Formats: sequence, structure tokens, C-alpha cells
Amino acid sequence: QVQLVESGGGLVQAGGSLRLSCAASRSIRSINTMGWHRQAPGKQRELVAAITSGGSTNYADSVKGRFTISRDNAKTTVYLQMNSLKPEDTAVYYCNIVENRLGGRYNYWGQGTQITVSS
Repeated sequence: QVQLVESGGGLVQAGGSLRLSCAASRSIRSINTMGWHRQAPGKQRELVAAITSGGSTNYADSVKGRFTISRDNAKTTVYLQMNSLKPEDTAVYYCNIVENRLGGRYNYWGQGTQITVSS
């Protein structure tokens, strides 16, 4: 079973920056996408950013121009660089890797890391 370990969360002032990392415990043979989701109190989990195996990226409108997703060449670690943070970015951020499997896809999730942006 693959474990995803996140790091880099914490408390930051509005306008500041943070970088999240998510490392998989082993390589995943067939990755569909790697991404980050977030969930704020009382809200549904939402996609923040994703990167496909081919390198295409997708961002939530609310973070475009501020957040950048990237990964290492081995595709075992995914990063989220967050700049110009706003209080509304406060949430628990979850790493997600979608694996292609015979007959479907499988989602791996990290344990979540808290990001708090103070005004």
C-alpha cells in the first residue's frame, strides 16, 4: 500500500508564501494525475491544482496566478508553491495521486496538512 506523506503546512500572514510537499512511499507504476485538494471548515473538499502524467496542469480559478503545482522527475513527489496567500486559503490541504489500474482508477490520499492564513 502506498502512503502519501505531506509536509510544509503551517501559519502564515496574508501575502506570504508556503510550499507543500507530498512524497509517496514508493513509486506508482501508472499515474493518472497528482494533485492537491483542500477543505475549509463547513465546506466541501475542492480541487486546488493537479498535474497529469504528461505534465499538463489545472488550477482552481481562485488560485490561478498564485499557486504552482510541480513534481519531481521520478513522479514520487508533488509540490504546491503557494504565493500571495489570502485568509480564504485557510483549509486542510490534501495530497492526492490517482493511479490507473486495470478496470478503473484508484485514489491515494495524504493525511492532510493545515494551512492557516492570518489577516
